[in-house]
Amino acid sequence: MPSASPLPFSALALDSALLSNLDSLGYQFMTPIQEVSIPLMLEQRDLIAQAKTGSGKTAAFGLGILSQIKASYFATQGLVICPTRELADQVANELRRLARAIPNIKILSLCGGNPMRPQIASLERGAHIVVGTPGRILDHIGRASIDLSTLKVLVLDEADRMIDMGFYEDMLGIVAACSPRRQTWLFSATYANDVRQASERFLRDPVEIKVDSNPQSLAIEQFFFEVAPENRNTAVSTLLFHYRPASCIAFCNTKIHCDELAAELQQKGITALALHGDLEQRDRDEILVLFANQSCLVLVATDVAARGIDIPALGAVINVDVSRDPEVHVHRIGRCGRAGQSGLALNLIAPNEKKYLRNIEEYQAQLGLWQELSTLTVESETLTTPMITLCIAGGKKDKLRPGDLLGALTGDVGLKKEQVGKINVFEFQTYVALDHRIAHIALEQLSRCSIKGRQFKIREIS
Repeated sequence: MPSASPLPFSALALDSALLSNLDSLGYQFMTPIQEVSIPLMLEQRDLIAQAKTGSGKTAAFGLGILSQIKASYFATQGLVICPTRELADQVANELRRLARAIPNIKILSLCGGNPMRPQIASLERGAHIVVGTPGRILDHIGRASIDLSTLKVLVLDEADRMIDMGFYEDMLGIVAACSPRRQTWLFSATYANDVRQASERFLRDPVEIKVDSNPQSLAIEQFFFEVAPENRNTAVSTLLFHYRPASCIAFCNTKIHCDELAAELQQKGITALALHGDLEQRDRDEILVLFANQSCLVLVATDVAARGIDIPALGAVINVDVSRDPEVHVHRIGRCGRAGQSGLALNLIAPNEKKYLRNIEEYQAQLGLWQELSTLTVESETLTTPMITLCIAGGKKDKLRPGDLLGALTGDVGLKKEQVGKINVFEFQTYVALDHRIAHIALEQLSRCSIKGRQFKIREIS
């Protein structure tokens, strides 16, 4: 059990370079999952950890892996398996932040949707930690381009979703290729019996921990609204115009509903994009960039598609369709109210769905607070995003870096730094978020400028 008051990271038997870097990152005190799990990792134990989203689990297993890596040994010593490319990229970036004080540590992301040949070349040069999706890791095992016989730690992140998504056989194939002397840490937002049975073959005498899964501990204001099924989409726009969140994830249970709701919101002038499994990887990347950089107000998503999305200041979650699983409901609403911030969860319930609400109330050990949609006031039916995104037809292959774009925008175009938002550089294209009030002018001027001695095609994403 975690202590009554938060413990500092300095209480852990970690390398001084790791501790110094944590301090520079502003990580002073451990979250409950970190306080309980990291000492067990350092004791070489296998682990099953259940914790809500935003609990700090990535930093927990990241520090556990880094404490065991020998930088002088260029072999794969840590492997993290994630259900989606988005989560894998997020995890890899967090591990790089945690490892930046350790010289010569190489962390490699291996996900589907990216060319295989550059990944093979990177593996040939050696990688200490690999983060990837099950299918792509299995592809590399089949090609003998990755050697997992040297593995010290295997992490199965969001194992429940990997099993839900049909990756169980892939996971078995990966585990079979790993060193039998490894440690295995399984992290999961939920841990139903089917997950427990499926994971028995992966672990040796694991310690089970469950930390802070009770939603009463979340700083989330939650309301329930009764709605007729045919009025569900209209109710979403009413909630948005009344509460006016800076950003919002709207959860639907089907891909078709995601597309329908996003289209209806767009017709009402609300910037909304649908995210689900039928999209091409390039489209998924672009949608997530737009949502993360505040160029899209509402992300309409299924549960599986929304895994791996980490928006630190998410304004609200709307459960357009109620989840039949109370643990999934808690995982959804846990995407807001992170890191001590307040959150807002709005739930639409049809009369025939109240049985699912009773399950949620029982799981939360508290009754839902009901409001009437008719009592909500709508002062204005306009919602604008603070940023507009430009797409530059050039990326890493053209040696473009964020600093190159920032230099062109603040130098040649004459923008102030505060008018430039997030810059995301991909292999073949770059996205830059600009203050919506100057984006059109900046597009015209930037199109005439040279960036690293070249002119690139630039378009605004609407």
